[in-house]
Amino acid sequence: MANLTMMTEFFLTNFFNAWQLQILHAMFFLLIYLVALMGNLLIFTLISLDEHLHTPMYFFLKNLSLLDLCFISVTVPKSIANSLSHKSSISYLGCVLQLFLVILFSGSEIFLLTAMSYDRYVAICQPLHYEVIMTRDACLRMAAVSWLAGCVFGVMYSATTFSQPFCGSKEIHQFFCDVPSLVKISCSETHMAIYLTMAFVLGLGIFCCISITVSYGHIFSTVLKIPSTEAQSKAFSTCLPHLIVLMVFATSAIMAYLKPPLYSDSVVDLLLSMFYAVFPPTLNPIIYSLRNKDIRTSLRKLIAWQYFLKGSMPKSFL
Repeated sequence: MANLTMMTEFFLTNFFNAWQLQILHAMFFLLIYLVALMGNLLIFTLISLDEHLHTPMYFFLKNLSLLDLCFISVTVPKSIANSLSHKSSISYLGCVLQLFLVILFSGSEIFLLTAMSYDRYVAICQPLHYEVIMTRDACLRMAAVSWLAGCVFGVMYSATTFSQPFCGSKEIHQFFCDVPSLVKISCSETHMAIYLTMAFVLGLGIFCCISITVSYGHIFSTVLKIPSTEAQSKAFSTCLPHLIVLMVFATSAIMAYLKPPLYSDSVVDLLLSMFYAVFPPTLNPIIYSLRNKDIRTSLRKLIAWQYFLKGSMPKSFL
């Protein structure tokens, strides 16, 4: 019992032990974070400022950018600070908060991706009913449910995980506080509450993945019937990036949470966590900004407006 009262901090795992490699890791993570930060802020700003982008598709994309920005900000900056300071500690309350936020944003993202797939399904398979189905109120409700579901999942996971006693080792074999890593260092013989929560959340996650798969099945079936090759290309360019990011995010997260703790390897755990906690928030803005014509057009308008305010607009923007 004394060990439980003295548990005031945990120690996160660094990717490398050598000081030089830790610096390289910090620089690499800093580059990733800056790309994700600038990309998601850019998309959020463009959609907020451009009235032509005030549609359901870009409303969900705006929410996704905000989620990704928050998601990567919970884990990466702490890892960078630990590498640069040659420390790896995180307070008990800090670990609780980090776990809650990680689950909140990741859970919200899977629901939001489901809403985005439904939006694309209605737009491509039922275009005549799109404005009737995807109303402003409907979009707001979908977004609110996504954020609320993530919050509920965060509370459930945090409550069940930290209700377990921790004693002995304080080292978490992960670069942020995550459920599987915390379960490994718990001295409790049973983790029934955690497993029930995990089964419930994973069940909903799998349901979302099935719903997304069904939506894209209908979408691809409809797109292949379009006689215009250009129209097919446009539809696929909108949907395929969404599907790729989802597959990377969902597959890596499910593997990380379903992997037996006793057979877990810290290196594999670190790599899996990067695929669902670091790469999707970084790749989303790159995919949408480089492949989306409306986003590129909005960016050109913003740049042209800045030049106009300075009184020297380039001819290429006229």
